[in-house]
Amino acid sequence: MTRIALIFALLLAATPLRAQSSGLDDLFEALRQSDSSGWQEIEDRIWDNWSQSGSAAMDLLLERGREAIGAGEPVAAIEHLTALVENAPDFAEGWNARATAYFNADLYGPAVADIARALTLEPRHFAALAGLGRIFEDTGDTRRALEAYRKAAAIHPRRPDLREAVERLEAELQGESA
Repeated sequence: MTRIALIFALLLAATPLRAQSSGLDDLFEALRQSDSSGWQEIEDRIWDNWSQSGSAAMDLLLERGREAIGAGEPVAAIEHLTALVENAPDFAEGWNARATAYFNADLYGPAVADIARALTLEPRHFAALAGLGRIFEDTGDTRRALEAYRKAAAIHPRRPDLREAVERLEAELQGESA
């Protein structure tokens, strides 16, 4: 089993013992119960919470990293976000953001390692799970992609892209078995 496959297996099999709280528990409960019109506001509040490291300097590194990702500059993003995770190793969103930058640079191994760290710190990070699903899809592992998307959708059942990914991959796998 390759190192990436081993990390994938561990990520998908792991049952998190605890997640960061700081008000997130209520938001995640509301996300699961919200009607289709209110989920985006709840998601935005979760992202706001995830984006606050507790340090203005670290928040600035996150902002700069995200700006570089948005500008299509993954190398600059990786530099900013590496400084962030080195200085704030318990900040889950720093790891998730760097995973995104690595993914954009086609560096799947480092992206998976950062997703693993983000999920260790915040097991409910639906975006990290969705990113893992995307990596599985890109590497041709449809079954694991489906499992990752299902886990993300269980956390965030209102996100249309997650539901669509689950439905698409279920249909694809069903077609393979037919």
